[in-house]
Amino acid sequence: MTTPFRLAASSYLNSAPLIWSFLHGSKRGQVDFVEAVPARCAQLLSQAEVEGALVPVIEYQRIAGGALVPDVCVGSQKEVLSVVLVSKDTELENVRSVALDESSRTSATLVKVIFREFLEREPAWTVRTPNLEEMLEKNDAALIIGDPGMTFPRHGLKVWDMANVWRAYTGLGFVFAMWMIADRGTESARQVDFASARDEGVSHVEEIVAEYKRKIPMPVEELRKYLTENVVFHVDDSMQRGLQLYFELAFKHRLIESVKPLQFI
Repeated sequence: MTTPFRLAASSYLNSAPLIWSFLHGSKRGQVDFVEAVPARCAQLLSQAEVEGALVPVIEYQRIAGGALVPDVCVGSQKEVLSVVLVSKDTELENVRSVALDESSRTSATLVKVIFREFLEREPAWTVRTPNLEEMLEKNDAALIIGDPGMTFPRHGLKVWDMANVWRAYTGLGFVFAMWMIADRGTESARQVDFASARDEGVSHVEEIVAEYKRKIPMPVEELRKYLTENVVFHVDDSMQRGLQLYFELAFKHRLIESVKPLQFI
């Protein structure tokens, strides 16, 4: 009996178009789907509990072996809305302590890169569950990602969109997550058309918005705009160059041990 291809991804709104086909569309039943937050997806892949996962891109550099699915991602060319650094009253240049969302890997590394490379400062870091009020009790700022990053009341808070900050300093787009396939799953993964799954999901944005409006307290038009304007699901040249620069700066600031060349299935 053939073992099903196990695939892990989060159910955040930003990944919904990438997984819709596997859960509701033409590719339903092709994979054994496992739901997990991004950091857990990387853990499941590295521990051989799944063959493929939508991982924070920084984990491609930390997980031995493996290859990426080309041209399918969760990224942004401008404001991404769902990856934000929040403070009550402190300017970015004066932040001395940051609470990092435990669900995050790529975004946590991005924040550290921005502080070390561009702001030339090193706040104190702590990792917390994504509860903004608790995170800001003892820290100047908090990093929140995913759906929780879009739904907190923003009145009276300073909010920095991290994709926007990255673009301001580099002029490049940013890739937050990509499908990564373990070596043991490469042959099976070649039978899964991730690009057409993405395209099918993108073509069903209205169904996705209808589903998530019950989960995320935002107006329907804002959910639709998020999926069609803020989040990008293809990797263009700007995002490819942004990804490479991000890896190089992460290595420069000792956040990864080396820069593994991009390898695609």
